[in-house]
Amino acid sequence: MTRPGFQFSTRFKVRYAEIDGQKIVFNSRYLEYADYAVSEFWEWSGMGALGHEWTEAEFNVRHTEIDYFKPFSYGDEIEAFVRIARIGGTSLTQRFELCDARTGELHCVIEMVIVHVDLEAGRPKPITGAVRVALERLVAGERALA
Repeated sequence: MTRPGFQFSTRFKVRYAEIDGQKIVFNSRYLEYADYAVSEFWEWSGMGALGHEWTEAEFNVRHTEIDYFKPFSYGDEIEAFVRIARIGGTSLTQRFELCDARTGELHCVIEMVIVHVDLEAGRPKPITGAVRVALERLVAGERALA
């Protein structure tokens, strides 16, 4: 399925262990879905071709907003759309739209800000060089490397 503004999506099914006593997906599981989807997104993106410049870049979650519109239930197939919505000086905003894979109906939107950090200093550091150029290509709707 396609979704305006998104070049990437991945699909998975809701498992029994992810539902709660109301027989719907427990709210914290949506962040696990985002984590799975963004892992697939980074693999798809081509960022790995940057080698150590990418693998040594460290990002930490700073802020997350979740809007729940309709719950998923056991056995539902989810299509998770992922994109980089914005690049700041030291951070990225990732947008996730979790939809019913059969109907395309939007169930949940997650916006997550991740900060590029210097682990030794414990402080944000600028996103520069080849990593920044590749991320800007992703924001423009292209793969990271041509």
